[in-house]
Amino acid sequence: MIPTPHINVSEQGIIAETVLMPGDPLRAKFIAETYLENPIQFNEIRNMFGYTGTYKGKKVSVMGSGMGIPSIGIYSYELIHFYGVKNLIRIGSCGALQKDIKIRDIIIGMSASTTSNFAMQYNLPGTYAPTASWPLMKKAIEVADSKGIEIKVGNVLSADVFYDDDADSWKQWAKMGVLAIEMEAAALYMNASRAGVNALGIFTVSDSFTSHEVTTAEERQTSFTNMMEIALECV
Repeated sequence: MIPTPHINVSEQGIIAETVLMPGDPLRAKFIAETYLENPIQFNEIRNMFGYTGTYKGKKVSVMGSGMGIPSIGIYSYELIHFYGVKNLIRIGSCGALQKDIKIRDIIIGMSASTTSNFAMQYNLPGTYAPTASWPLMKKAIEVADSKGIEIKVGNVLSADVFYDDDADSWKQWAKMGVLAIEMEAAALYMNASRAGVNALGIFTVSDSFTSHEVTTAEERQTSFTNMMEIALECV
């Protein structure tokens, strides 16, 4: 049934089959205005801006997901099940857990561990491992290579908590080789897997748990262009 409670689009075809999903709706606005030809805004409910335009002749949409698994869980579900979206690419920031990962490095989330109970709804008789879709991940790696952009590929952690009461809990994940912490990919991967569509998370390191370096909110909104361009070339 459309429009949905969170996306004010009453016609099919306005939202493209491929949607880029930054957490920040202002990053969605920046991408639309910077990279898309003839962008049209299709959503502003709760200021979660969504736009559709073309990139190098291909139709693409970009829409914010908000912060956290519940938020991206809602938006990605509605995009998939009500608007026929087939490819969802999260483009977000993350916090590096490994010493060899620096500010502004690009990480592709091959898999997403999580502290969330999102998977409990599926009543699985074990522990589910959310993973990215191989076609999108392969394409993103090829694009990065062609642009000479160094990337790291591996496991990320989709955490439910930003301000953790245990300030050292990240170290337990780091020792298992997890590259970085973010807050949305696991739900996106699960929603996509359940529906049989494609999903991928591409991240720019905005801060480091080991070096304590950080970027500003403005930098995260407008300067993480390598990540944006890799995602757009996957369309």
